[in-house]
Amino acid sequence: MTGFMNRSKCRLLIGVILCALAATSVFAQTSAKAKLGSDTAKGGFRNEDAIRDKFNSYKSDDDAKAWLREMNFDPKDIISLRAAKPHGEKADVEVTIETKAGIRREGISIKLVSGQQGFNQIDKRWLSHYAEMWKMPSDVVTALKLFVGEIPPTKPGRSKERMFLDEIDPKLKDTVVKFFTENKAAIVSDLFAGDGEHSASWVMVAFKPAEKTEWVLRSSQRTVEFYGEGEVSLTRGGNLKIGRITMQRKGGDAGRDTAKMLQFKINPVELFNAKK
Repeated sequence: MTGFMNRSKCRLLIGVILCALAATSVFAQTSAKAKLGSDTAKGGFRNEDAIRDKFNSYKSDDDAKAWLREMNFDPKDIISLRAAKPHGEKADVEVTIETKAGIRREGISIKLVSGQQGFNQIDKRWLSHYAEMWKMPSDVVTALKLFVGEIPPTKPGRSKERMFLDEIDPKLKDTVVKFFTENKAAIVSDLFAGDGEHSASWVMVAFKPAEKTEWVLRSSQRTVEFYGEGEVSLTRGGNLKIGRITMQRKGGDAGRDTAKMLQFKINPVELFNAKK
């Protein structure tokens, strides 16, 4: 009897140790993923710093001279130039340029990619923010609350946390498609350029598949036209396609509420195909 009890205690102790090890492993993996995301973001900021610094050194930097010409400035005509990086604005770099014609501020939204099929977030906010900004009707808001998971699913589907647009009541789904179709131009402009003092008048994509970095610089107006080309429709995965832009639930974030944010993504490399 004593031997049986000892064996039971031993098995129990082993079970506790294994559970602890498993929990430690999961925690370590989650922490590693979080750190990877953080390092990626910081790397992006460093690259934006480099672009800012190149603008500030335009007199001796051939890339900056080419960018300025693309923005309709002749480097020889510039009296003064100052590039800065605002925090949390649509423009990642702002360049204030003085010529004989006066002073102009040019905001540049920058996308840094290393692969042909890489997708890049252009905007991410809470649904309530978009609802207010775009004056969404209540039925559209209801549909998107189901989409992001702010409202529990009304029927079983692919996820217990939310519903995909192709799972939502067809009438609600149609209101979403109709709303984004009717307001596509204004919505796409907000996603790329924003508004106000720190809006972006230019979009730059820096593509670095290997050692050499390629870049393209287009006006925000041309970028909006290019990525807005095409219908508003549902993807096979149940997300929304707005021209060349994909709207989806953010997801991830280890189950935190921020996973319920609404996110808009593009393939930045496609901008190389946009004519001036």
